Amino acid sequence: MYAIGQEEIDAVARVIRFGKLFRHAPGADSESNQFELEWAQTIGVERALMVTSGTAALICGLAGMGVGPGDEVIVPAYTFMASAIAPLAVGAVPVIAEIDESLTLDPADAERKITPRTKAIMPVYMRGLPADLDAILEVARRHNVAVIEDACQAVGGSYKGKRLGSHGETGAFSFNYYKNISCGEGGAVVTDDETVYQRALIFHDGGAAFRSNAAEMKIPFFAGMNFRTNEILAAIMRVQLTRLDDILEALRAEKRFLVEELRDCAAFTLSPVRCVEGDCASSLALLFDSPKEAEAFVAALKELGVGAMSPINSGRHVYSNWSPILEKRGSHHERLNPYNYPDVKVEYAPDMCPRTLDILARTVDLSTSPTRSKDESAEVVKKVRQAAEKIGRVSAASGA
Repeated sequence: MYAIGQEEIDAVARVIRFGKLFRHAPGADSESNQFELEWAQTIGVERALMVTSGTAALICGLAGMGVGPGDEVIVPAYTFMASAIAPLAVGAVPVIAEIDESLTLDPADAERKITPRTKAIMPVYMRGLPADLDAILEVARRHNVAVIEDACQAVGGSYKGKRLGSHGETGAFSFNYYKNISCGEGGAVVTDDETVYQRALIFHDGGAAFRSNAAEMKIPFFAGMNFRTNEILAAIMRVQLTRLDDILEALRAEKRFLVEELRDCAAFTLSPVRCVEGDCASSLALLFDSPKEAEAFVAALKELGVGAMSPINSGRHVYSNWSPILEKRGSHHERLNPYNYPDVKVEYAPDMCPRTLDILARTVDLSTSPTRSKDESAEVVKKVRQAAEKIGRVSAASGA
């Protein structure tokens, strides 16, 4: 969480003084309803639904789209495991596809992974980086499959002037503690499709049939879950939303500075960004010729007091570490496990996406900060150059 202060404290106090913490409390002037309206307007969509997490948003989005048993959902090999867990929660199975040097889903490999069972493609905007949405949407259109955007790490980002989350049939966001705006834990699903919205609404609230808006629903009520938010979290998010654009601009300003100062460094290339203007700029990705050089660079930076990491070491974000997925343990009970359906033929292996593993091992992420001064950013540049010079000398000495 980048910024939180007195305004959030005041918002929470307002809810507590009002005494209505449940979003459906009678007579309550719902903070949750207001945030949903404000979030929909921010993203540029008709409908938004606040839920308990980014994972819940993905699950509700897939349920809203009608994804279910026997279906396949294509997900990238570099993402938090929740992207792959979400299809399993609705009875579908994830199909894992390669990323490209932009650290986002490779449209060509996504297309290669499409089968008659494919129901949706899920581009994920890791580290706030937009994917190649023109190509992904064209692939989806050509094969008549839906797109659910996992924008959980890209809150407020955009692609060619249009907010991420508004390009596909649905978009999902996380307001987890580690996101650029946050209420500690929370999420939202967005859509322009009223049917998708109503299915997601029913699915996220097992008591939907008893709410005040029940008469407005056109979808027959079914047994849902409980991913409801509450008024305290919504009140925090309403304040956080007012901070979003300033945070993004500060992150983008520092990344522009880092890019300008480091673009000529011979030790690495700057990883491509599909839409520079819409990038959330949460980090600057550097691409090296070999994993050995990337590893040496991270070590050199650490000695200089600068934190950096290679995505290959991020553990839960690399598909080869998703043991529940690779071992096909898709539910707590065998009869609910989608992998046990007789017509499911999806197979996994730790080395099934070699290009992804290679790119991640050769990439180093430098985190940006919305609060660093220009002098502090310049000091980061200086130490990056020092680390680059050090690994250059080591490579030359070893004959690499």
